[in-house]
Amino acid sequence: MTLRKATKNDISAIVELMADDDLGKKRENFQTPLPKQYLTAFEKINADTNQELMVVEDENHEVIGTFQLTFIQYLSYSGGIRAQIENVMIRKDQRGLGIGKRMFEWAINRAKERHAHVLQLTSDKQRPRAIKFYEDLGFVASHEGMKLHFK
Repeated sequence: MTLRKATKNDISAIVELMADDDLGKKRENFQTPLPKQYLTAFEKINADTNQELMVVEDENHEVIGTFQLTFIQYLSYSGGIRAQIENVMIRKDQRGLGIGKRMFEWAINRAKERHAHVLQLTSDKQRPRAIKFYEDLGFVASHEGMKLHFK
């Protein structure tokens, strides 16, 4: 297993992972060729030093996991930095093999390297297994999150 920064060549595999999910299939548009908005988003993410889009490869160099780590500068906490992890996805046939735990170990260490004071995440309430996984890693549901979606 290799964890590395995503490249342009990984975008299709990442979108396929996101779309192969009960919630993701409702919001993603995986097709060939891939819609241009995914490439545009990748270019913006890749250009931002506070964004780290990561992939996990297996021994055959196939993308089997992904996540995005974002570093947010705050005035609070004496000008502290928050790290946020989102879009954590592991290919269905690779789940339960410890890959997610290794991804989070890497993300936690990276957040500490960047001097973040906290690593935060959100998880849809429709994902009880994911929530249990995060709790087992030490994450605590300390706040009530809310979202306002725009069309």
